[in-house]
Amino acid sequence: MANTYSQIHLHFIFCPKYRLSLIDSSWENELFRYICGITERNNHKMISINGMADHLHMLVGFRTNQSIADFMQDVKADSSQWINRNKFCKSRFDWQTGYGVFSYSKSQISDVINYIQNQKQHHKKINFLDEYKLILQKFEVDYNEQYIFKHPE
Repeated sequence: MANTYSQIHLHFIFCPKYRLSLIDSSWENELFRYICGITERNNHKMISINGMADHLHMLVGFRTNQSIADFMQDVKADSSQWINRNKFCKSRFDWQTGYGVFSYSKSQISDVINYIQNQKQHHKKINFLDEYKLILQKFEVDYNEQYIFKHPE
């Protein structure tokens, strides 16, 4: 769109269904590259992507041509189909319903990149659920414990 200017940096956090540890290190880099491709096809810029077996973090330079919900629908649907098509998991792979998304200013970007790139070291000290709750608290997001990336009952 002509004369539309924006600078939007969004940190996305999402996980496999029931927070299961399904993302194996043997194929995680292929997944990251695939999700980068989805992001680029949607005219956004992947700044950083990394994660653990049970969740992913993405920092995206977000354009105004698409809603956040539509973008995440594309990322989750397309990447889960790709995972299943390549039979990376023994059973059907699905992403958990929902996600976290948080905005950062340009001055914070290098810290967020560092945080995302150091996930393996970071999670030697804190598990995903505790990390996620801390982020929600940092951003003063009201949440219901009952609905945070639940395991099956």
